[in-house]
Amino acid sequence: MKNNKKISIWEAYLTKEIGIEFKACLYFFAILFFYCVYRVVCGVYDASILHMTEMIFTCYIIGYIQVYLFGNFDEAEKLNGKEIAGFIVCTALYVLVSVIGKWFDGNAVAVLAFAAYLLVTYGCVFLIYKTKRKIDDKKLNEDLKLFQAEHKK
Repeated sequence: MKNNKKISIWEAYLTKEIGIEFKACLYFFAILFFYCVYRVVCGVYDASILHMTEMIFTCYIIGYIQVYLFGNFDEAEKLNGKEIAGFIVCTALYVLVSVIGKWFDGNAVAVLAFAAYLLVTYGCVFLIYKTKRKIDDKKLNEDLKLFQAEHKK
């Protein structure tokens, strides 16, 4: 009889896919925010649908790279070489696509600011996940104590 408490291959795969979906939405919002601020600063009050399409597809592709090639670096316990390499490579890929797609109209200062913004964003997301893990651990420990107290009776 199969042990129902173990995670199946399908469930593990689905968990990764949901994580990639979440990352794509999170990073798309962050990138779109920067893009829109750039456009407003330039006196333009509309955004290119083509640019937004490139952004979301790029977010999905880089989400797969983050999870499968760099071990989900923004959700890591600590920043080591692989995680830092992931920060840099993924930032470089976003910058490359932004230059090819002309998201910032060839403005080198905007592209450099975008790269810095992405690095800060990755750092913030890393800290958010780290904080969430600590809170989840604390909650699980509290639940375990309650469970143990219930079963000692």
